[in-house]
Amino acid sequence: MTANAHIMTGLSRIGMLLRSEGWRQAETTGLTPTQSQILAYLAARGPARIGAIATEIAVTQPTASDAVAALVRKGYVEKLRDPEDARAVRLQPTEAGKRLANETAVWPDALLGAVDALDDGDRAGFLKALTKMIGALQASGAIPVQRMCVTCAHFRPNVHSDAAAPHHCAFVDAAFGDASLRLDCGDHVEADAAARLESWTCFTREPVHM
Repeated sequence: MTANAHIMTGLSRIGMLLRSEGWRQAETTGLTPTQSQILAYLAARGPARIGAIATEIAVTQPTASDAVAALVRKGYVEKLRDPEDARAVRLQPTEAGKRLANETAVWPDALLGAVDALDDGDRAGFLKALTKMIGALQASGAIPVQRMCVTCAHFRPNVHSDAAAPHHCAFVDAAFGDASLRLDCGDHVEADAAARLESWTCFTREPVHM
């Protein structure tokens, strides 16, 4: 097997654990994995239209609509008029939905233990590699733009000479290293396409440290 094949095999093993955990939670909560994803998304991001939800969790709009209808029937999601368009509807979690989302937003203990077993260097390298993989998936159109550092207008990659903290966040005006890269940041401001390309090029280029 090639190195790429070994990586894909490893990712499939982790995916298998996450799928198994998703179905286990479905048995205890009465929600399908898709319904759980939608509820978690709304609880974390706030009101959203069905199209945005479908894009974010990478399902078709009819699939998302069916899942939302079930969540509304169960009392976990409610529909609101969109203040920006009276003809449109936004969805938001009810209080019961928020409570359930908080109860189920837990990673499998086995996976948390495996991540804890990594040392600081391993975590930093792994996080940078994940950022590169997700960035490549975005560039190919396989997934939507994520709220991660490399797509953010505040991100300045490899601008500092300190190998431990080469990047800069203009939002908090602080340098940071690969171990602090974020893949889902609440303060994310999406950069335009040209800025994202420039940021990506600088991020993937090997930095020269003094």
